[in-house]
Amino acid sequence: MDNAQSHVLARKYRPQVFADLIGQEALVKTITNAIATNRLAHAYMLTGIRGVGKTSSARIIAKGLNCIGEDGQGGMTPNPCGKCRHCLDIAADSHIDVIEIDAASNTGVDNVREIIEGAKYNPVSARFKIYIIDEVHMLSKQAFNALLKTLEEPPARIKFIFATTEIRKVPITILSRCQRFDLRRLDEGLLSDHLGKITASEGAKAEEEALHLIARAGDGSVRDSLSLLDQAITQFNGDIKTADIRDMLGLADRSGLFDLYEAIMAGQVADALNLLDNQYNQGADPLVITQDMMDLTHWLTRVKIMPELANDLTVPETERVRGKKMAETLSMASLTSVWQMLLKGILEVKGADNALKTLEMLVVRLAYAADLPSPAQMIEDIKKNSSVIDVRPAPTVLAGQSVPVVQSSQPASSPQMPSPMGFQETAPVVQASVPTVSIKSIADMAKLAREKREMLLAFNIENHVRPIEITDGKLVCSFTDSAPDKLSFDLTKFLTANTGINWTIETRLEGGAKTQSEVKEEKKNQQLAELKTHPVVGAVLSAFKGAKIEKLTPIKKMDFADEAEDTTEVYE
Repeated sequence: MDNAQSHVLARKYRPQVFADLIGQEALVKTITNAIATNRLAHAYMLTGIRGVGKTSSARIIAKGLNCIGEDGQGGMTPNPCGKCRHCLDIAADSHIDVIEIDAASNTGVDNVREIIEGAKYNPVSARFKIYIIDEVHMLSKQAFNALLKTLEEPPARIKFIFATTEIRKVPITILSRCQRFDLRRLDEGLLSDHLGKITASEGAKAEEEALHLIARAGDGSVRDSLSLLDQAITQFNGDIKTADIRDMLGLADRSGLFDLYEAIMAGQVADALNLLDNQYNQGADPLVITQDMMDLTHWLTRVKIMPELANDLTVPETERVRGKKMAETLSMASLTSVWQMLLKGILEVKGADNALKTLEMLVVRLAYAADLPSPAQMIEDIKKNSSVIDVRPAPTVLAGQSVPVVQSSQPASSPQMPSPMGFQETAPVVQASVPTVSIKSIADMAKLAREKREMLLAFNIENHVRPIEITDGKLVCSFTDSAPDKLSFDLTKFLTANTGINWTIETRLEGGAKTQSEVKEEKKNQQLAELKTHPVVGAVLSAFKGAKIEKLTPIKKMDFADEAEDTTEVYE
C-alpha cells in the first residue's frame, strides 16, 4: 500500500482478518464453522448499506480459502495469516485467481460470458478461483440469466462472492443459489468506540460526544464515519472538540434542540422562532434541524412506550434526563401528530428554495398545533358543555321562509322559560308535492330519515326522542338531556318536507316512553338473560370461569317452504 493511500483512514484501517471486522458476528461465525467443517457454499451473497464491510468481508473469505500459512504448508483457515503470498496478493488486489469485478461498469451479458468462460479453468496458483462481483444488482437481466447455469452447477474449485446494496433488485433465481448474509448497520455506540480506538492510534484526541456525533452522521457506515473522522483530524489538527464537529457537520446544539422542541410543544411560537434563529446563526443546517427533531420525536415516543430506555447509560445524558422528563409530560397523541407533520415538513424543507423560511413556517404550524387540545379532549369538552347549557339558539330564518310559531305549553300564569324543553313548534310552511307518508311511531320517523340518507337525524331520533303521543301531523314528546340543541326544529322541518303534511312538535320537560335505543338495549338484555338460562350456554359459562357473553348476533331461519312465514330471529 503506498503512502498516499495509507493516510486515508478508510483504507488504512480496512479489515484484513475477521477479528478486525466489527459488528458482523453472524457472518464471522458461519464462515468460521464452514471452513472448520469443510462445508463451503459455492456462492455467497453479502448485502447491506454502503461501508459496512461487504467487499472487505469478501476479501477476508478469499484469503481464508486460499491461505497457505507463513511456512507455505497451511490449509484453509478462518484466521488467514496475512503474510503468505496469497494473503498479500489478495490484500493488494493483484491475485491472479481472485478476480474483483465492478458490476456497475460491467453490466452486459458479454461481461458475464467472460466470467463463465474463465470459470471453466482451474485456478493457476491458488486453492480456489474466486470471483468477487461488487454491486451485482447492476447486472442486466440477460447477464443474470447467463449466470444461472454456472451458479447452479459450478466447477468444484470455483467460488462466487456477490456484494450488493440493493438486494431487492437481485432476481430470486440468483438469490436461491447463494448463501446470503445481511451485514447489519453498526449502532452508534459500537461505531463510536471504534472511532475512539482509531483516533488514539493516530495520535489524536477527541471528546466523547464529538465521536458520537461523527458516528451518528455516519449512519451506521464504518467507511463514511472514518471519512468524517479523517476530515476532522485534518481540519482540527488532531484535537477534536464537540463544538467544532457541530460546525463541521452543520448540526444543531443538542441542548438547544431540546429547548426548541420544548418551546414548540408549549405553543410558544415567538420563543421557538428565536431559538431556531440562534441554531441557524451558529451554523446549523435547516434540513439537519428538521431531521434532528424527527429523531427526537422518535426517541421520545420510544421512551413513552418503554421508560426503561432512559436508563441506558450508552445514551447521551441530555436524551436520558431531559428526554425522560419530556416523554412523561407529552401525550402519545401529540407525539404522533408532530411526527406526521415533520414527515411532511422535511420534504418541504428539502425541496424549498429557502430552507430556513420553510422550516420557520413548519415550526409555526407545529407550535400552533401543539397548543390545540387533542380531538379526544375537544369531544370531552363538548360533552361537558352540552350537558350544562340548556339554552338553544333561535333557528336561522332564510329569506322567503315562514318563521316557526313558538307557543308555550306552560300555564298562562307561568313565565316563558328559556329552556328548549316546554314549547310547541310549528314547522315552516313548505310548498311541496310530496306523497303523504304515514308516521305512526318513532321507529317510522327513524326509518324515513335513513331512507332519505339523513343518518345523523336518524341517530338523534333513536337516541334522544321519548314519545308521549303521535297523531297525524303532531308529535308530543320529551328529549334526553344530551339531545342536540336544534333537534326539535330539524325534526319538524324534515317531517313536513318528507311526509306531505305540516307537522308540529310539542315538547314536555319530562315523561315519555323509552328511546328506540333504550328499547333495543332492554330487548337485548332480556334475550341475554334468557340465553344464560339455556343448558348448553350455562354449561359453557360454568366450564370457563370468568367467561361472559359479549354480544348477540341475529340470524334468520332458513327460508324453507314450511317456514316461509316464520321470521323469528335466532341469536348465536
